[in-house]
Amino acid sequence: MKKHTLLLWAICLTLPLCAQQRGEIKIPNLNGFLTLKCDFHIHTVFSDGTVWPTIRVQEAYREGLDAIAITDHVEAGYRPRRNDVVGSHNRAYEVAVAEAERRDIILIRGAEVSRSMPPGHLNALFLIDADELDKPDYTDALRAAQSQNAFIKWNHPCWDAQQPDTTLWFPEHTALLEQGLIQGIEVVNEGMYCPEAHQWCLDKNLTMFGSDDIHGPLMPFAPGKHRAMTLVFAQSRTQEGIMEALKAGRTAVYFEEYIIGREVFLKELFENAVEITVEKTAANRARITFNNTSDLVFHLRKAPHDPRLTYFRNVTLHPYIIQPQSTQTISVRLNDGIEHGDVNLIIENFLVGVGEGMRYTVKI
Repeated sequence: MKKHTLLLWAICLTLPLCAQQRGEIKIPNLNGFLTLKCDFHIHTVFSDGTVWPTIRVQEAYREGLDAIAITDHVEAGYRPRRNDVVGSHNRAYEVAVAEAERRDIILIRGAEVSRSMPPGHLNALFLIDADELDKPDYTDALRAAQSQNAFIKWNHPCWDAQQPDTTLWFPEHTALLEQGLIQGIEVVNEGMYCPEAHQWCLDKNLTMFGSDDIHGPLMPFAPGKHRAMTLVFAQSRTQEGIMEALKAGRTAVYFEEYIIGREVFLKELFENAVEITVEKTAANRARITFNNTSDLVFHLRKAPHDPRLTYFRNVTLHPYIIQPQSTQTISVRLNDGIEHGDVNLIIENFLVGVGEGMRYTVKI
């Protein structure tokens, strides 16, 4: 069986057919909003990436994404193939747009303004003309993006190539924030969670983003795995719907088994993913059933609670896990004659703050 699996994997890496099979990641919508799976930080051969723009669309289709933004660098120093791959800063978008329309992927025109720290690298999304950002002064470049009503986010503030020892918010970032030239930050980039960026989003009311910042070919993920992405809670599956949601801060980051975001969105996401039923099985016993209809994983631990309620033990290395597409139960004992109580939980992998899992209560 293992031999056949490896053979199939090898075939998928070499045949276009696999790229044409759309994957699905089942994540519920919120009440009144669609949950769109998005990646807003992608490179192609038109800067320092190594793949043709249409491949980026095919990868997104294969992985079940709704929207991507091609964000090639505008600086010559980040365009090593500029003499071989000739075109304006809009060319990657122009090459990919027909493929995106064919595969029903929302393609957003973007660009990356890349400078040393401060201010670092920033992506401008929803551009009309990326060529207008090719300016010596980064403030002028970002103002050109702002004049096109672009959304601007700070990329990988924890990148050790620019901040090797500490992750700092500089006066330059304050100036950009005050001018509306920073509206969001990458909390996750290329497999790294940045707690400082997470806290800045909460403190400064900035929109949270997650991305793998891909440059090379993106190989098919093993079952249950996925790229880091931004979940956008949008009123419609359109560019306009995505832009409105980004400006309103309605996003979360989906990274490995973590969801990172504001509690109001994460609580609703949990409740729409998991059907919870409570039944008394005896005078002093109850059973809580969790029916997970999503592809998300939930890591549960006990929160402080009435000691007269007894339920699962907290084990240091192994939280109580609700697997994707599964039904699992918790048995609860009500002691000392009580008939009601609160089962208090912490969903450890739903981060509503730095190192802070989301608290949730099931009432008996």
